[in-house]
Amino acid sequence: MVSLTVVVAGTGFTALRRFMSEEMPEAGLEMIDAAALRADGFAAEVLIPAMSRIDGALMDRIGGLRLIQQWGAGLEGVDLAAASARRIAVANVPTAGTGNAESVAEWCVMAAIAVSRRLPLAEQAIRAGKTWGGPIGRALLGRTAGILGVGGIGQALAARLRPFGMRMVGIKRRADPELAQRLGMEWIGGRERLAELWRQSDYLFLCLPLSEQTRAILDEAALAMLAPQACIVNAARGGLISQAALLRALEQGRLCGAGLDVFEQEPLDPGSPLLGRPDVVATAHIAGVTDVSYRGIAQRVAANVRRLLAGEALDNCVNRDALARR
Repeated sequence: MVSLTVVVAGTGFTALRRFMSEEMPEAGLEMIDAAALRADGFAAEVLIPAMSRIDGALMDRIGGLRLIQQWGAGLEGVDLAAASARRIAVANVPTAGTGNAESVAEWCVMAAIAVSRRLPLAEQAIRAGKTWGGPIGRALLGRTAGILGVGGIGQALAARLRPFGMRMVGIKRRADPELAQRLGMEWIGGRERLAELWRQSDYLFLCLPLSEQTRAILDEAALAMLAPQACIVNAARGGLISQAALLRALEQGRLCGAGLDVFEQEPLDPGSPLLGRPDVVATAHIAGVTDVSYRGIAQRVAANVRRLLAGEALDNCVNRDALARR
């Protein structure tokens, strides 16, 4: 049996170790803080970013590195050009087919309901022994859900929102009336209909990747266009929202509230003004952290590592063409 070492750049997401060890017990797995990796270096064939920034300088500190394998889909923190220049393969695990998309979609529904039913206030009320029957919540029934990004997660979300009797609209790179019909959505438009999505959304769900084109896509101007008392739910990437603009909108009472699993800077400062607000439901980047999702991702990651060892083509290698040119 050929052994190898996998290093995780970060000490959070500790369940990763358990599920990876179950799927690939023959591999040695170490979880090391990214700053320690930069300072001290390490020897490993495979690196899992775990939300850490992976640039060329860090790659050079990992002796024998052959594969950067994301635990999930997002690769915005990996310098692909630097990896290709060093002939290091970069691969990810798409959300569809692992249970990850479904898990994130479940969290989005939970967050929308928790904000609508004013869960933080409701918990405070019962613990304080206050009069029963309050606060009054808001139903999803009959309201419009705007899904920004109708990919794997967006589609899983639409399937779960449909039974709540919500009208659904969405945005993709290109309009897709056939997909809209299949999902029971009123329309799926291209980016040219973005302003229309803002205006119609009672509930805005962010389900798209972070890029230079989508960074701070929900800014002051976009927030001003949302339907009055809209609810924002973000389990994608914190950089999609201008946090300062979101705080102003919340403080001015223009929003029903926000459900947030991701933030501009992670970990979030415990002193952040977002925390402790009765109109914010916040969690620590755990929307996709479920038994089903982690087991599915671990299976895909382990299979790709075994392909690497066997000299076979990797699944979902995003820099395959760049490596071939070299």
